[in-house]
Amino acid sequence: MSRFLDQAKILVRSGDGGNGCVSFRREKYVEYGGPDGGDGGRGGSIEAEAVGSANTLIDFRYRQHYRAQRGIDGAGRKRTGANAPNLLLKVPVGTEILTDTGERLVDLTQAGERHVLVEGGAGGRGNTRFRTSSNRAPRIATKGGPGREMWLRLRLKLLADAGLVGLPNAGKSTFLGSVSRAHPRVGAHPFTTLTPTLGVVRHDLDREFVLADIPGLIEGAHHGAGLGDRFLGHVERCAVLLHLVDATGDDAGTAYRTIRHELDQYGAGLAEKPEVVALSKADAVEQADLDRQCASLAEAAGRPVLRLSALSRQGVDEAVAVLATHVNDVRAAQAGGSA
Repeated sequence: MSRFLDQAKILVRSGDGGNGCVSFRREKYVEYGGPDGGDGGRGGSIEAEAVGSANTLIDFRYRQHYRAQRGIDGAGRKRTGANAPNLLLKVPVGTEILTDTGERLVDLTQAGERHVLVEGGAGGRGNTRFRTSSNRAPRIATKGGPGREMWLRLRLKLLADAGLVGLPNAGKSTFLGSVSRAHPRVGAHPFTTLTPTLGVVRHDLDREFVLADIPGLIEGAHHGAGLGDRFLGHVERCAVLLHLVDATGDDAGTAYRTIRHELDQYGAGLAEKPEVVALSKADAVEQADLDRQCASLAEAAGRPVLRLSALSRQGVDEAVAVLATHVNDVRAAQAGGSA
């Protein structure tokens, strides 16, 4: 099984164009010769294509330099040099490609989608191109245009319909495992989840959606603390977030505010996404403590909250139904907008 890698930095260079040719016709029994130098071929461009068979950028960890071929020089008899083939980079669906300065070049969200990142150099012109009525034997040709070299940043954002957020050990992985066939690592200690995990959740008989679990967030995550900040990009595309708060913690309201602050500071529209708030591990505390935690969380969130236990299945089906409703609403809106 390949390692998950969602960020990479590579150096690409498109190919130089082939040079134009200086040549003259010298054929027996032909009274008048003349220039017949051909143009050079175009250098290879750098292209990217989204493929559904990949789900990690690990290949770009071991190879970071990519260079396209040079175009072929022109030749006599007005022969144009061959264009160099484009160099194709195959990336997972959901990959953003940015310049080293952070400018986004393309966001590949559909399998088979292809985009030219760096154009190859143009082919040089042969001396045939410079023939005029006053200069019938030009001895000049131009060189091929140079290729371009640049650093690119690749960032993979998994395509999920709904996302799980919360503090470490909030029960996100347990919930994902209970509603899908995913098998995330589950442990009684924080930061059990080290990489994002996807699971397909089936609701009713004919409806399903993809749910993403990312590593838990901690205070200061938007500044780089902990693990979750690096993976928040994987829930940027989600239609709805399920915010889980551990009922066995000190204060559910404080835990909720911590995560909401990190979402606000991270930006990218995460704070504005629809949110379902739930108190997890509801079967692990006494009823009085559960009621206290639920009241604290509801006050902090400003809305009613669900009570969940992934182990006993308490509230799980209700949570899935609410998530599915949000996902279906977004899908319907997108379908109506593209019609």
